[in-house]
Amino acid sequence: MAGIPDSLKGRSYTRVSDWSRGELELALDLADELKQERLRRKELRVLPGRTIGMIFHKPSTRTRVGFEVGIAELGGMALYLPAGDLQLARGESYRDTALVLSRFVSALLIRTFDQEEVDIFAEHASIPVINGLTDLAHPLQALADAMTIRERLGGLEGVRLTYLGDGNNVCHSLMRLAARFGMHFTAACPVGYEPSAVVVAAAQADALVSGGSVRLTSDPLDGSDAADVLYTDVWTSMGQEEQREQRLLDLERFSLDGELLSVASREAVAMHCLPAHVGEEITEDVLYGPRSLVWDQAENRLHTQKAIMALVIR
Repeated sequence: MAGIPDSLKGRSYTRVSDWSRGELELALDLADELKQERLRRKELRVLPGRTIGMIFHKPSTRTRVGFEVGIAELGGMALYLPAGDLQLARGESYRDTALVLSRFVSALLIRTFDQEEVDIFAEHASIPVINGLTDLAHPLQALADAMTIRERLGGLEGVRLTYLGDGNNVCHSLMRLAARFGMHFTAACPVGYEPSAVVVAAAQADALVSGGSVRLTSDPLDGSDAADVLYTDVWTSMGQEEQREQRLLDLERFSLDGELLSVASREAVAMHCLPAHVGEEITEDVLYGPRSLVWDQAENRLHTQKAIMALVIR
């Protein structure tokens, strides 16, 4: 494979908007290469002796496993750091923790609630900080989604992507990435569940430059009309469990089912970032059906996370 450029060494990845379209494209191209080399069983130990520290405030499957397997395949190691086991739990500041861990590890992954925590770590750490998910953003998921769409549709520019359901962190990051790449993004969300107005405005500004578009609708059928990709996520995110019953009622019309797929384009595909609640935000026949890209998305978390580490870790 081609050599890994040094242009992003030391950079953090806390939001999709941290990186330009060209930089995101570089990560996607590298992820494609890493996937192919893995299929050939070729070892690429480009990060020997490096360690990524992983601070988790929330449960994780794809993020944790992807980073642990990924750094091992690149020749390094992962250090799992449950937040409750660190001095953070006893009041040590984000700043002090960032300064200390910068002396021990080569990069930090943080999966937490508040985006400010990730931002403070990135400000004070002397090593790259990667956002593994916050309530505001999920930039790792958006990158894997872009890789998956490129694989199936051959490119991103001009693709009509509709996100259905709660305008949450996944919606935010997907919207920002879609706008960067000239896609036509629709967020179909019930009234009261719309994505952040600040994120929407920023994405619309990007879309003006890229030739894409960003729009909102409260009608799932209108949003799904002629879409190339229909995308959904859980209706009750971590920390919202007390709202579950109300959310099920409010979001019922936005379930990704055969009816919505039938109004999308003829070759439309279905995506879900997982974990899925079958019978709620997606039906069983769609999730496990021939038009589902869900399992490719999940696998591509590994390849894109490896690409991010290979690009930013010195």
